[in-house]
This record gives sequence, structure tokens and C-alpha cells, in this order.
Amino acid sequence: DTEPERPQADISENEKPEPYTIALVPKIEEIPYFNAVKEGALEAGEDLNVKIIFKGPSSPDPIKQAEVIRELIEQQVDVIAVSANDPIQLGSVLWEAREKNIKVITWDSDTDPELREFFVNMVDSEIMGRHIMDLLATEMEEQGEYAILTGSPTAANLNEWIEWMQLHQKKYYPRMKLVKIEYTNEDIHIAYNTTKKVLENYPNLQGMIGVSTVNPPAMAQATKDSVNSEKVSVVGTSTPNLMREYLKEGSVQGITLWSPQKLGYLTVTLAKNLLNGEWPYHGQNINNIGNIEYDGDTVIMGQPIDFTKENVDQYDF
Repeated sequence: DTEPERPQADISENEKPEPYTIALVPKIEEIPYFNAVKEGALEAGEDLNVKIIFKGPSSPDPIKQAEVIRELIEQQVDVIAVSANDPIQLGSVLWEAREKNIKVITWDSDTDPELREFFVNMVDSEIMGRHIMDLLATEMEEQGEYAILTGSPTAANLNEWIEWMQLHQKKYYPRMKLVKIEYTNEDIHIAYNTTKKVLENYPNLQGMIGVSTVNPPAMAQATKDSVNSEKVSVVGTSTPNLMREYLKEGSVQGITLWSPQKLGYLTVTLAKNLLNGEWPYHGQNINNIGNIEYDGDTVIMGQPIDFTKENVDQYDF
């Protein structure tokens, strides 16, 4: 006896009774960077006829992020795509998802590679780290003390950039000295107060790097509000909308990023392809994105974009 037909057997092989559901989990909800990713994801959802859930924790806490992922497992989504707050702590919940036949991919910030199919990276970490250090070194004339403000201590992408920054600085800019790395947990108020404290504690500071998009605007405002800090150069990663006024008035020298909308669009596209049994490949042309790089478990979307007072008005995110 053959097995009884499934209830939807009358649907042709290429059709599904309802669209796929793809869930994107940011590190934290409701900051401008992740809101822009959400825009791109929702646009891809419309273009590709898939249902999008965009849901993250209220703070960049791996435990809260794991709770969001558990809810999505219960909803039986088809793909969970996560920007990981911690590469290790999400392990058990991501295994649980995979055991329930939910595909897991990462974007923006990776987990342990065993926990996901592939990682959708915005830019190559080495290129990004070296590039940001070059921006700062140019502003500081390759000498003096500098500090770094970053997001969460466990964010894999930010930690990789910082490693490359330090390697690059030690090799090419030996007269520069890193005096402090501070963590602001993606909170603009913490970033502002931390900048003030760093400026007070290091009166000879000549430069600051802000990684995590909420740090540079807070750093720019804090340096403006502090006495004797005009000599401190500020560079980092943020969005043009957050940095426009600071770039135009000259309180920030250089900001670099990529298009978060494109990252959201690309992640959804690759997630749908994966559900259809199609893996990314090197040089693949993705609609609305362009050609991607792929090395077997990491997609790289493209090169960083530098925003300056001259070009910032060309961008809106």
C-alpha cells in the first residue's frame, strides 16, 4: 500500500498553498539602522511574494534575542535570519529551530558557523576595519591617542572590525596609540555620556572611532558640548540621516557604511532562494543589489560607502 496523499496533493509541485514566512531578527528594535533594514526586507517581501516578520529584542541582550527566536519557532516560520548579539549564547535556540526544519541564516552579525547555513555580510570585515583606521589616521596626521566606542561586547561583526583596525594601526601607524575601548550597548544616551567621560579622562585625545550606528552621532554631540574637544577627530559607521548635520558643520570628518535597505532586500532574496533549494554562488547577480561575493559560507554584499558633507544629501536612510 502506498502512503495516503497529503491534503494539498492537488496543488502543482511548483506552488505552495501560502507564501513562505521569513523572519528577520535584528540585534535591537527601533534604531534607525535596523528600521532601514526592515524597509528593504519588506520591499523584497512584496517583490518576491513572501511574508516578512521583522522582530527583535528591546535591548541588545542575547537572552532577550533568544526569547524572540523561540516565539518564531512556535509560529513555525520557514526561515529565521538573525543578526546575532552573541555568537555562542544563541546556540541552543538556533539548534532547536534547525531540528524543527526551520532554515537558519545570519546577516549583519554572525554566529558560530555550525548554527546556520550561511552568513550574509555587508562588507568584508578586514576591508572595513582597515578602511576606518585609514580614515582616522588621515584626520589625526598618523599620530596621537585615540579611543573606540563600540556596541555590545559580544557583537561578532564589530569585534572583527576592531581587531583589523588595531592590526592595521600597529603596522602602518605606529605613532598612534589606542587608549580605551568602551561599550555602549547600542544606546545613544550611554554613548553620549561615555564620550564625555573619555574626553575628560584623556585630555590629550586626538581621535575617536564609533562603531555601531548610534555611537557617532552621540560622539559628535558630546565633543561639541565639551570644552577643548575641537581637536578631536570623529569617524565611524553610521547612517547619513543621523550624521548629516554633523558632517555639514564639520564636527565629524568621515562616516562609512553600506545601504541597510539593500542588506534587508538581499537577506530576504537569499532566504527565499534557499527555501527553493538554491544556494548563493560567487558572482551571482541579485535583483536590486548587483553581483555578490560568496566563499562557501559567507556572502559579501559589496564595498563600504563613505559619506561626506559633499555627498551626504544623495542618500536617505
